[in-house]
Amino acid sequence: MIQLRTYHPDDWDAIAVIHDRARLDELRSSVGVDAFLSLAATFENEGLFEGEVWVACEGETVVGFIAFAEDEVTWLYVSPDHYRRGIGKKLLRQAIHRCGNIVTTSVLSGNEVALQLYLSEGFKIIETKTGQLNGNELFSATGHLLELDKRSLTP
Repeated sequence: MIQLRTYHPDDWDAIAVIHDRARLDELRSSVGVDAFLSLAATFENEGLFEGEVWVACEGETVVGFIAFAEDEVTWLYVSPDHYRRGIGKKLLRQAIHRCGNIVTTSVLSGNEVALQLYLSEGFKIIETKTGQLNGNELFSATGHLLELDKRSLTP
């Protein structure tokens, strides 16, 4: 059974491994793995801890995490060993619940699994643009800006 809880500093090693493995999958389907930077190299500049961070646990094992701040989902990663088990959806629903009426996020073009997750939860693509890859500006990327208006959801 998957349980959600707030991040504790002793979760760092687990979320770093999860990010680094899952980020490679994300980049394979979008920008390319040459754009990879580890969580240790990017978390400060990309503001991982500027809002809330929650982890998903199976027993004592951290299997995913989400970060969100000011009504924006900024990070969502699940261990590749735990893909397709509803963990990302459970984490996303927690963030949506804790955010205000309008929730935004962005997804790299080509990351269809993530895009379908957000769309299945009611997010809509409001803009698609190309620019520098956030966190590794040496690479160009195309991404979708998504928005969820919780007021338009049916109870």
